Amino acid sequence: MIEINDLTFRYSGGLQPVFSDFSMQLPEGRIYGLLGKNGTGKSTLLYLLAGLLRPKGGSVKVDGMEAFLRQPEMLGEIFLVPEEFDLPSLPLADYLNINKPFYPRFSEDVLNRCLEAFELPRDLHLGRLSMGQKKKVFMSVALAAGTKFLLMDEPTNGMDIPSKSQFRKVVAEGMSEGRTIIISTHQVHDVEQLLDHILILSVRQLLLNMSISDITSRFCFEVRQPQQMDQTVIYAEPSIMGNFVVSHRTEGRPETLVSLELLFNAVNQGLIK
Repeated sequence: MIEINDLTFRYSGGLQPVFSDFSMQLPEGRIYGLLGKNGTGKSTLLYLLAGLLRPKGGSVKVDGMEAFLRQPEMLGEIFLVPEEFDLPSLPLADYLNINKPFYPRFSEDVLNRCLEAFELPRDLHLGRLSMGQKKKVFMSVALAAGTKFLLMDEPTNGMDIPSKSQFRKVVAEGMSEGRTIIISTHQVHDVEQLLDHILILSVRQLLLNMSISDITSRFCFEVRQPQQMDQTVIYAEPSIMGNFVVSHRTEGRPETLVSLELLFNAVNQGLIK
């Protein structure tokens, strides 16, 4: 369980706090999508959860432990994949020998399956990889670490189209009961098939905290022609095909797939709460 209570945080020299009296609870066993405009604190929130930043007020707890204390018991259960990173110029085997002892449930089998899915050999050298390849390796290590909490910031940036499909596959296969994955991203089309819970941040507040099942039970995402626009429509965007809309789901209507882009825009305009 992740518990954030009355969190206040600002960067040194910052005119405004990133978070002020911010509270949120995230039950385990879900894949969360963390969405928001630039500057709303998505990356900051992940770094606070990983204990790399210290709150100015309130608390950020991971399984009851204050994150900023970075206790060994917590660090062995949390893995952060930041948007920007580098890897040492080492053979993968040496890198693993250094890092594996920190993660009690590290799985060589999971690592091998992830590398195979990403079409990467096991006997690779980290210093000879492109940035996209490094991201695939780091993602494979993150999933193989077997941590209870996995935090990913813009994980599909720099990946080509086939790699994004491979990414979804390895994350879905790496999900297990009791594991919590938080994916912060602007590339919503890359991950919307993976997520089962959506969090939308605005400046210092949470605009939406809702499961995919609740979203699909309440709303429909569809294309409508002008003559089909009625009072059930909440939000609409014109296109050459008609109007892409979010509408209230009425009795008897089948569920639709969620469009995170439409949902995000509707929420940010205050049309869905």
